Amino acid sequence: MMRNIFLGFIRIHILHHANEGDIFGVWIMNELRRHGYSIGAGTLYPILHSLEKEGYLKRRDEVVNGKVRKYYRITEKGVNALEEAKPKIKELVEEVI
Repeated sequence: MMRNIFLGFIRIHILHHANEGDIFGVWIMNELRRHGYSIGAGTLYPILHSLEKEGYLKRRDEVVNGKVRKYYRITEKGVNALEEAKPKIKELVEEVI
């Protein structure tokens, strides 16, 4: 059960940062670790791909140091989902904490 809860938190966290600017896998993995989430590439990249497939993120590829880096940015659908989640998150935090 805890894994599913944390995966939801991670998805919201990704949308939050993708709303602030372009993100890429290694950066968001480090950001999540900074917040106490122990997440590996085998978990993160499927989440990014599913958020893209579901229309919450859009991807652009850029060559960086000879390698293709995938940058993600939030879509309008992602912004709407994030905004819808914020009051629910606030209410939950206030109730639980």
